[in-house]
Amino acid sequence: MTFQVGDKVIYPNHGLGIVERVEEKTILGTTCGFFHLRIVSNDTTVLVPVANVDNVGLRKAITDEEVERLFSLLGDGRIDNHQNWKGRFKDNSDKMRTGSIYDMADVLKSLTFLSKSKSLSFREKRMLDRARALIISEVSEVVREKALEIEQRVDRALEKCFMMKARNIARAAARAKIAKPVKASVIVARRTARAS
Repeated sequence: MTFQVGDKVIYPNHGLGIVERVEEKTILGTTCGFFHLRIVSNDTTVLVPVANVDNVGLRKAITDEEVERLFSLLGDGRIDNHQNWKGRFKDNSDKMRTGSIYDMADVLKSLTFLSKSKSLSFREKRMLDRARALIISEVSEVVREKALEIEQRVDRALEKCFMMKARNIARAAARAKIAKPVKASVIVARRTARAS
């Protein structure tokens, strides 16, 4: 993927950056092209080799239409949760490394949901804060709204998600209750049939 000067890009785990220039440098006798990115959140400069763009997950910022898709995903009631800390941490770390805002949304949902029932480890808390900050900063820049407004919108979407999840769990429990008496009556009927 190629970028032009002025493009808004996302550098995984660093957030939104702006391509300030593209230049060639010779390092140890090898000439390579580099993107100079200014990371918006902390005003630092990062050099990314042009040949390494795909490996580091550098991508263009999402569009207005993708923002709506993101909020639908945040509020859909589907939460992926591992019971095993090690597996959950590995999956979430892999998702954060992809740079995909949709993967970060999954991490945000699952860790926020988990934090409501138990305290997170230091590493998971840091990952949750990072996912939240990266999503808010990107969406804020794309829709040109203040971060506080986007944060409130994210919170509303997450609450909707958790309410839908709770409703789905309650429905599943109700269906299971209804199914149990039916199974018990079938077993009694079979035993009665065998006895006669």
